[in-house]
Amino acid sequence: MAKKKFNDQPLPYHHELELEIATLTNLGVGLGRVSLPVSQRSALNSQPTQSVSGWVVMVPFTLPGEKVRVRVYRNHKNYSEADLLAVLAPSPHRIAPKCPLFGRCGGCQYQHLTYAEQLKWKRQQVEELLKYMAGVEFPVAPVIGSPREFGYRSKITPHFSAHTRRKEVTSAKEQVTRESHPIGFLKQGSRFEIVDVPVCPIATAEINAKLPEARAKTQARLAAGEYKRDATLLLRHAQEGVITDYDAVIHEAIDSQPSTLNSQLGAAKPLRLHFLARDFFQNNPFILPAFTGYVREQAAGSGAGFLVDAYCGSGLFALSCAPAFERVTGIELSATSVKFATENAAANGIANATFRAGDAAQIFAGLEFPPADTAVVIDPPRRGCDETFLAQLFAFGPRAVVYVSCDPATQMRDLKGFLAAGYRLTAVQPFDLFPQTRHLECVITLVRVS
Repeated sequence: MAKKKFNDQPLPYHHELELEIATLTNLGVGLGRVSLPVSQRSALNSQPTQSVSGWVVMVPFTLPGEKVRVRVYRNHKNYSEADLLAVLAPSPHRIAPKCPLFGRCGGCQYQHLTYAEQLKWKRQQVEELLKYMAGVEFPVAPVIGSPREFGYRSKITPHFSAHTRRKEVTSAKEQVTRESHPIGFLKQGSRFEIVDVPVCPIATAEINAKLPEARAKTQARLAAGEYKRDATLLLRHAQEGVITDYDAVIHEAIDSQPSTLNSQLGAAKPLRLHFLARDFFQNNPFILPAFTGYVREQAAGSGAGFLVDAYCGSGLFALSCAPAFERVTGIELSATSVKFATENAAANGIANATFRAGDAAQIFAGLEFPPADTAVVIDPPRRGCDETFLAQLFAFGPRAVVYVSCDPATQMRDLKGFLAAGYRLTAVQPFDLFPQTRHLECVITLVRVS
């Protein structure tokens, strides 16, 4: 297949220029604008929505207020992408990244930015998404930061290719060619090339201690030709230690924070959960007490006596919230997850929570809770809620909804549907479960208007 020809309008391939970075996008990329010469403006006459005097250039690993020199490598319809060559005037908030691979590895976007500023920008990005995607201007609470800025991630999944990559290695005596199998994460700006990652500073110390062994075993199997296709490793830090078996049953203990709204919760106590190592579970255990405690308080604060956890998994939110409600039901499409959630309720002595496998076409069918006295917690995948689920939720009409999302952009898209269905936004609280990266969790609370 022939390589796609570079689109050289409005900026030539590898054109170098200087510009000032104005802001950060919600993808963690610096955005600047440049004026185009008259000779380059004619190509844009068919794009009246694009201001040729302020052509957008996206530059990763830059910060607002910085003057930088960049080199263009791709033109799109409304903007260009460029690599950073030099920071000519740095931001006062720029710091030295902790990881030597920062800038090459695509896993982190903000290691060059102080943590206080990371939280500031993440809050601003939620505000902008609210305004421009949902058409709502609403005060966003300051982002609740992670107790750990590094060493917080309890799960990593390094990738590798089954095919070898030849690498030139120069020594003092000779130059040799060795076969290399990088094991790590995608290179910044690439969909296929993998950067070899022997240590990951955002992962827990226990994971980094286990990583050399896991890498060595994988390299040996690659050398023996055991892998026929590309694959992914799993390293998950749990009570048992660092687990690499996808099908192992693991245990987690989350300290519970007592609610200020309900004295019956009493003193804090750990919530003990078990589930499969490959199952979804929040990967920053150090912020989970504050995170689950906030969700519980928002749901209970609605005054509802009943709770539905509509994407319950192994029961994290349902069981964290159970002491604040008369009855709780968790609904999950996976029968295996329902089994673990039921066992987790029994193991923690929680008698008012039940779990059932839901039919995607009839999620709320058979639910006996009165909608006017029911709160619903939803924590959908990154893509957000699908239209079928939202239609069923709106038809059920719960008193309040606490919407947890790992992608505020899809959350704000869904928010428009809630507003149209008669819900009022009452709180927006971001949590930084992913320091040094562009990702964050955002919790919004919605109450049905009488």
